[in-house]
Amino acid sequence: MYKIFGISEDLIKLKDEIEFELQDQFQKLDKINEFNQLKVLKAMQNARLSDQHFNWTTGYGYNDIGREKTEEIYADIFNTEDALVRPQIVSGTHALSLALWGVLRPNDLMLSISGKPYDTLEEVIGLNGHNGSSLIEFGIEYDQIDLNESGNFNYTEVENYLQTKKVKMIYIQRSGGYSFRPSLTIESIEKATKLIKSIDESIIIMVDNCYGEFIDIKEPTDVGVDLMAGSLIKNPGGGLALTGGYIVGKNNLITQVSYRLTSPGIGKETGLTFGQTRQVLQGLFMAPKVVSGALKGAILCGAMSEKLGYEISPKVNENRSDIIQAIKLENPEKVIKFCKGIQAAAPVDSYVTPEPWAMPGYHSPVIMAAGAFVQGSSIELSADAPIEEPYVVYFQGGLTYEHSKFGVLMGLQHMLYK
Repeated sequence: MYKIFGISEDLIKLKDEIEFELQDQFQKLDKINEFNQLKVLKAMQNARLSDQHFNWTTGYGYNDIGREKTEEIYADIFNTEDALVRPQIVSGTHALSLALWGVLRPNDLMLSISGKPYDTLEEVIGLNGHNGSSLIEFGIEYDQIDLNESGNFNYTEVENYLQTKKVKMIYIQRSGGYSFRPSLTIESIEKATKLIKSIDESIIIMVDNCYGEFIDIKEPTDVGVDLMAGSLIKNPGGGLALTGGYIVGKNNLITQVSYRLTSPGIGKETGLTFGQTRQVLQGLFMAPKVVSGALKGAILCGAMSEKLGYEISPKVNENRSDIIQAIKLENPEKVIKFCKGIQAAAPVDSYVTPEPWAMPGYHSPVIMAAGAFVQGSSIELSADAPIEEPYVVYFQGGLTYEHSKFGVLMGLQHMLYK
């Protein structure tokens, strides 16, 4: 079948050799998958989930038992006091924005200790021009501490900063985003959390968990993080959620965020689920397996790219904390060809040719390859890249390992031979 799709013999042989070398690493991922599968199952059993929770409500959505059950399950899985899981949250950026606006107030100081956040959050904060609605324009202060040269927290600088300034929120982006660095591990987040809380227990620690769910047997909220957000069309949706986002954390913080989602005094009590509860929860049930397959695909992608002479991040044997594999391709033509190969590997819109374009919220033209059943779903096979130096492409997703693997082959095939 690979030959039918036009994959070269050399790439097939290289894939077979590397898969053999990765067997031990893949077995470790299988153990993590098994743990997380049982964790999700136990949360659903603890909540006494029933098919009655998949029914529709109308209007305001008062007493939507499916909505309430979904949020109970999310809070259990992520070991938090409360959760918001809603189809009204349109993206990961929206979930993060809700959390920030729900908790921060004028004159509060927000400190990012993972450097500059992902591009689309810059306008939310106010780092990229004036839009009249940013945090900075509403009197909220922002500062950041960059990661050190090894891509980890600068613990000494964080400690010195907190001893001289009153910080309301510490912000951490777990994934590397459009930067050529490894994602931040649970161990490093735990170390940072303990340091921060030892200095000031009242500081709110918030994590952008996009692309990080079910990578490890622990989540950031298991190690002391107060508030965390992500997207349902990434890892936790398992490819079945049609839209939505989640925010989990301490009860008082979720209450504040819920007032931003609806209105003060109403909070979590309303909001339709539009009949999506079954898909959201079934996707969540499938998510550990889907994430494991996507992670295997990312490792294979990195290993093959490195054997072909390209610099990658993270390295093949490096401890991973998200599903993304970054490959430094050194010129825009290779980036575009790789993305065209990923698009050609898709089950949906495989005949479409992606091209770079000026996407809202990004500094440079961006190319995105994603022939997905759910529009924009990056737990499905996808690749994207800003067309700027050092010309790095970001590969992620695949609802099955087999499809993720095929995407790797098609991306490299187009880049090397087309």
